[in-house]
Amino acid sequence: MLIGGMQLDQQLVTTALVDHAAREHGAREIVTLWADGVEERSNWSAVHHMARQMAAALVRLGIKKGDRVATLAMNHLHHLVSWYGSAGAGAVLHTVNPRLFDEQLVYIINHAADRVLLFDRQFAPIVERLKPQLPTVEHFIQYDGQGDLGYRLFRDWIAAEDGHFEWLPIDERDACGLCYTSGTTGNPKGVLYQHRTNVLHAYALLQPDVFDMASRSNVLPVVPMFHANAWGLPYGCAAAGAKMVMSATNDAAALWRLIRNEKVTHSAGVPTVWLAMFADMDANGGDYGALKHVVIGGSAAPRAMIERLMLNNIRVAHAWGMTETSPIGTMGAMPHGWDDMSFDQQVDMVAKQGRVPFGVELRTVDDDDVVLPRDGKTSGRLQVRGLWIVQRYFQAEHDAADLDGWFDTGDVAILHPDGVMQITDRAKDVIKSGGEWISSIELENAAMGCPGVAEAAAVGVPHPKWDERPILLVVRKAGSDVSAEQIISHLSGAVAKWWLPDEIKFVDDLPHTATGKLLKRQLRDAYKDYRLASLDAAS
Repeated sequence: MLIGGMQLDQQLVTTALVDHAAREHGAREIVTLWADGVEERSNWSAVHHMARQMAAALVRLGIKKGDRVATLAMNHLHHLVSWYGSAGAGAVLHTVNPRLFDEQLVYIINHAADRVLLFDRQFAPIVERLKPQLPTVEHFIQYDGQGDLGYRLFRDWIAAEDGHFEWLPIDERDACGLCYTSGTTGNPKGVLYQHRTNVLHAYALLQPDVFDMASRSNVLPVVPMFHANAWGLPYGCAAAGAKMVMSATNDAAALWRLIRNEKVTHSAGVPTVWLAMFADMDANGGDYGALKHVVIGGSAAPRAMIERLMLNNIRVAHAWGMTETSPIGTMGAMPHGWDDMSFDQQVDMVAKQGRVPFGVELRTVDDDDVVLPRDGKTSGRLQVRGLWIVQRYFQAEHDAADLDGWFDTGDVAILHPDGVMQITDRAKDVIKSGGEWISSIELENAAMGCPGVAEAAAVGVPHPKWDERPILLVVRKAGSDVSAEQIISHLSGAVAKWWLPDEIKFVDDLPHTATGKLLKRQLRDAYKDYRLASLDAAS
C-alpha cells in the first residue's frame, strides 16, 4: 500500500476553529445585544481568550472529559464562548431549549446528567423552579445581570483564570455537543455531536451553495443557539472569520436595528421571525440595509415571504434539516440556468427544499424499503446518511440508522432528477409550529386524561404566522358535557402554553385503522385547508 506524503496527525476538532479565528481574524467583531438593551462589542481574539479562561474554570470545578455542561440561554457573547470553552476542557456542551415545558426540561437535564448549568437571567425563574429536581447539577452560573439573584456570574467565574490554559488533548471522534430533539413521540432524544462531524459541517456551511460565508460576511443568526446545533453557525463563522452579530432578544425592531447598524449581510431563522420583522417594517418603515443572503428553515417558508425578499435583491436559501443532521441536510441553491429562468420559475425552485451539499446523501423508499426513482413524481419515505448524520441517540440501546447508515427522517418527499428534494408530507405524528415541534400523540394523551373525554386527535392546520397550529378533535364520553374551556384548563397543567390547541372541535367519532389506530393521514388530509376561526375574527 502506498501511503500519501501528507501530514496525518491533524485532528478535526472544534477548538481549532476558534484558534484559527483568533489567529487570522482576531479583530473581526462579535457584537451582542443583551436582553437589557446594552450592546457589547468584542472580537474573535477575546472569544478565544475567554474560552481558555472558561476551560480552565471548568477543570478547576472538577469537570472531566465527557462531562456535560448545560446552557439555558439565548444568543450572546458568553454563550458563544461556552461552545469553545467547554470543548477545550474536553466537556460536552448541552444546549437546552428553554421553550420546553418543565417535565421535558427535567427529563433531558437528568438524562444528560449535566454537572454545570449556565443560564441567562431571564431564565432564572425556570432554574429556581426546577433546581430541586436536578440532582446531577452541582454548579449554577448566571451568564448576565448584576448578581442580585445570588448566583455566581459568568464574568467573575472566568476572571479568576489567566487565559493561558492549554486545550486538553481531544480526539476528533470525541463528543463535543448534545442537543435533544422533541420531533418525535415519547421522551426527547439526545443527539451527540462529534468534533469531527461539527468541523466537517462547518466546512460545508462555507460553500457558495450553502451559507456562502467569507471573512467579509457580517452574520446575524436569529436561529437560537439552543436549537438544532444553531445550524452550525458558531462554528462556520469561526472557520470563515466572519463578523457575528447576536441578540438575546428576538424583538423585531431590535433585530432590524442590528441588521442596519451592523451592516449585516447574512441572516438565518425560521419563517415566524421574518413574518414578525416584515410586520414591523410595514408598520414603521425602514429598509433591508446591506442584507444579501437569508437562510430560512425550521418549517416551510411561505411563497410570499420568498418573493418579498427576492424582489429586494436578497438571495433566499430554503433549508431542510433536523437535529439529527447537525442540521444541514439540503439547501436551496441557484442551479445551472438560473439566470434564464423567469422570476416565477426561480421562486418555484427556491420554495423546494434544495440539494444536498457534499457529505450528505438522500434517497426515498416505499413501505417495503424498496428504493424509489428520482423522477420528480414518486413520493416515499425520506432517508438520509452522511458525514454528520446521527447513527445512535445518546444512551440508546440500538442504532437510529440502519447498518448502511440510512436514517429515516419521518418525512415524505419527492426527489427530482436534478437532485432537488421536495417535502410533500410528514410521516411522524408531530405538528411544527414556529419551527418547534409539538407531539400530537403527547397532546392527545394529555387531553384524554381530562374527565369526560373519550378520545382525542390533534392535527396541525395552516397558520400564516406559525406555519402550523394544533386543533384538537374530541369525542366526549357518553353522557358527558365536558366543555372546550375545561379541556384547555386541564391541558394548561400538562403541556407547554404554546402547545395548547387553537381550537377544540367536538365530533361524534374519529376514523381508525382495522387494528384500532387513528387514521392520522386521513385527518390531516381532511383539515389541510382548514381555516381557524380566530384568523377570521382578526381579519
